[in-house]
Amino acid sequence: MANPSADPSMITLDRYLRSANPRVEPALRVTLGQVALAVKRISNELAIAALQGELGLTGATNVQGEKVEKLDTWSNNVFLDSFAGGKPICTLISEEIEEPRHIKVEHAPESYALLFDPLDGSSNIGVNGSLGTIFAIRRRKPGHGDEITDALGPGTEQIAAGYALYGPATMLVWTAGDGVNAFVLEREVGEFVLWREKIRMPARGKTYAVNQANAARWHPGARALLERLTGPTDKGGGYSLRYCGAFVGDFHRCLLTGGIFLYPGEVSAGGQSKGKLRLMYEVAPLSMLAEQAGGAGSTGRGRVLDFVPTSIHERVPVYIGSAEEVALADQLKVEGG
Repeated sequence: MANPSADPSMITLDRYLRSANPRVEPALRVTLGQVALAVKRISNELAIAALQGELGLTGATNVQGEKVEKLDTWSNNVFLDSFAGGKPICTLISEEIEEPRHIKVEHAPESYALLFDPLDGSSNIGVNGSLGTIFAIRRRKPGHGDEITDALGPGTEQIAAGYALYGPATMLVWTAGDGVNAFVLEREVGEFVLWREKIRMPARGKTYAVNQANAARWHPGARALLERLTGPTDKGGGYSLRYCGAFVGDFHRCLLTGGIFLYPGEVSAGGQSKGKLRLMYEVAPLSMLAEQAGGAGSTGRGRVLDFVPTSIHERVPVYIGSAEEVALADQLKVEGG
């Protein structure tokens, strides 16, 4: 196969980023290129992990209190290694590490924080199911130290966000605030090539994704939403369940065909609702993508991108996907009044 950089019909990620696009400043272009490199390494490793005996648990527990898969740890280290040189990334925040990792960056006009879930859906590893990587990029203020107060802003302060989907093909989907673009890894040449740009999510879909086994612990409004989606077609229902156990995989379906992914909060004995998914490196990044594609993301009490976190590992309920379904969730007060 010809070199894709010389083939006018094949637009590589590097070529795309270097084209006239004012949203992608030089430092951001470098960062997205490094993310793509990390994703390539993870994709290649996942393809042969079973043969190398890398499936299974490490025996450790991460900061979230979850058992760590071997590939979770390895994927996290891939990102840490990929950005060890800094410039422009000066702060790394990951699901797998309790505290931010700071890298000294000298004389850099722009410095960023990279927030990431290195291997989303890791419970699928042992059954060869869908897996993903989620990331967001936030700008650090000039003169910042090791404090991360400037990074704990609402999701509207993200300057880029995206995900990788490791499926039959490896896809890298991202936005820098000017629409959603999808690239596919062309393995013969080892490059991400443009698949679709300016993707638009349908205003309404016909599928929903959720772990219904938890329904007894949801707020009544969330159960009402489920009843509406699964009810008669002539009353706005008739939706089909599609749930793969990886946030990235379920969101990707919504992006392309519409519908809604929901992970309601679980109501405790005291009446408080607690979310499962992490805001800063799971829910906020995918909500930015949803909005850029014409969809929406809600915590059940308001727009995800308006939510101001108090800690880097904060969890929130999420209702994300097509605009009409998310609006219905808000109308039904899925997380209470």
